[in-house]
Amino acid sequence: MTNVYDILKERGFIEACTHENEVRELLGKESVTFYIGFDPTADSLTAGHFLTIMAMSHMQRAGHRPIALIGGGTTLIGDPTGKTDMRKMMSAEQINQNGEKFKKQLSRFIDFSDGKALMINNADWLTKLNYIDFLRDIGVHFSVNRMLTAECYKSRMEKGLTFLEFNYMLMQSYDFLELNRRFGCKMQLGGSDQWSNIIGGVELIRRADGKDAYGLTFKLLTNSQGVKMGKTVAGAVWLDPEKTSPYDFYQYWRNVDDADVEKCLGLLTYLPMEEVRRLGALEGAEINKAKEILAYELTKIVHGEEEAKKAQEAARSLFGGEKSSDNTPSTDIDAKTIESGITVIEALEYAKLISTRSEGRRLIQQGGVKINGKKAEAFDSMITSEDVKDGCILIQKGKKVYHRLKVR
Repeated sequence: MTNVYDILKERGFIEACTHENEVRELLGKESVTFYIGFDPTADSLTAGHFLTIMAMSHMQRAGHRPIALIGGGTTLIGDPTGKTDMRKMMSAEQINQNGEKFKKQLSRFIDFSDGKALMINNADWLTKLNYIDFLRDIGVHFSVNRMLTAECYKSRMEKGLTFLEFNYMLMQSYDFLELNRRFGCKMQLGGSDQWSNIIGGVELIRRADGKDAYGLTFKLLTNSQGVKMGKTVAGAVWLDPEKTSPYDFYQYWRNVDDADVEKCLGLLTYLPMEEVRRLGALEGAEINKAKEILAYELTKIVHGEEEAKKAQEAARSLFGGEKSSDNTPSTDIDAKTIESGITVIEALEYAKLISTRSEGRRLIQQGGVKINGKKAEAFDSMITSEDVKDGCILIQKGKKVYHRLKVR
């Protein structure tokens, strides 16, 4: 059987590992309990999280046991990693609500039945800590001088790093220690931006209990220019279909740059690597076939095969020049509103295709908006009931974004 370490490496996941030879040997000879942490700072997981979820899935398929650690306690403090300012403080109630939604989403990708995986909340121990005992038992193992060399802290030193956030590394390291003691967890996995925090946990277990522990980080989901993927003008690409529709999710991956297709296929789908390499090698117009497969496979994993088929059908219908598909994203609008007439700018606002009116004006001036296939000439051009075709008005933004206003 192929060692999962080799699978993760071949598919492009691995960035760094604390003890590479030992980790590979361990993953090849026994079922390893490992964990990945998810701080519930929003009410849905994102495309960025999905990379780590896929790694977790590959590990479970190879016979290892995942722990999905919901950061109900650490989110009360806030991870300074990658932040230029202190994260907005959240209430315990909001964090718990977000955590419940994370649990529901994660259960779609990881099998938690019969102890095959565990879902744990670190609030179970972090909110019960005695501060003096924690300092004596845990704080004694950390060097402040060394902590300050960590990138997550160095980047904040000029603007100011609160003592609250300074504790984050200790809290995350303590999580690893607790999971090791309670469940025999030997490995922590996470994004490459978590390297310092993961090292802290590995060293804490070795110093406090004299046990072996390991850490492994994944490459962040970035494009060929090094920019984080999973972001649009409207914000993050969410896994929640209410926040990012299956169609918009499909379209995001259908429109990735040619240079990113092979990487995304390797990281975000289960396609065999021979097929991934074949599709990634396509050139010219042929690469669009690979993008379609990427979008379909990824949407199928996240939203199910039925939604993937609907999204694919809608995209093919629109890009094939056919009439508006029933699966195209839509917004209801009152018939009386259309009878009175709305401007093109107002139509864009109804469809939530622009964040500001100035953005809408620029789009229209640049010829980037079409109504029912005709270019909008002015931002104050009127749309009336005469423009309703088959019960809707089709708006096109740029070359690739379509939206229907359904007249009710």
